[in-house]
Amino acid sequence: MTKENDEDISAFDEAKLQSDKHVVMREFAHKLRKNIGRIPFSEDVTASFYCAVDGKSPAFVKAVLFGALAYFIMPADVIPDFLAGVGFTDDASVLMAAMGTVQKYINDEHREKARAFLEKEPVATD
Repeated sequence: MTKENDEDISAFDEAKLQSDKHVVMREFAHKLRKNIGRIPFSEDVTASFYCAVDGKSPAFVKAVLFGALAYFIMPADVIPDFLAGVGFTDDASVLMAAMGTVQKYINDEHREKARAFLEKEPVATD
């Protein structure tokens, strides 16, 4: 893919992308902190966040990841998050599909930032 194609987001709704980005930037840290220890994919979701906000990530990668991260944040989804044992199943599925689509862009730097963030956050106990 050329740089020009990487920046082409014509297949995405620009207003939706901006809406998803706004939600993620406003709510991601709170949602993650509230659920650390409850979700087995904390490192993946956090690395995805760092990839989405990375200025070097192509626009289509940002669109895919901001959409998946916004789904993770939204309180109303297919399987409510408060259901013990299964609440994050749909969130994990959406995120894993998004990550599979853009996996080559989620790099070691994003994963290291994710690990550093998670190491300093207390595990949710309630």
